[in-house]
Amino acid sequence: MAKLYSKKKKASPKMSPKKETVNFLLNYSKALSITKVGDLTFETLAN
Repeated sequence: MAKLYSKKKKASPKMSPKKETVNFLLNYSKALSITKVGDLTFETLAN
């Protein structure tokens, strides 16, 4: 008989990001500017 390798995964604990990670992503998204000109898309990071 074939051996089944699938097992039930245990419930993963609730994960929460660090404040530094959240601040980094927010600051990055604030600095990112996307400009569309015709069919072209330009991404500019203002840092």
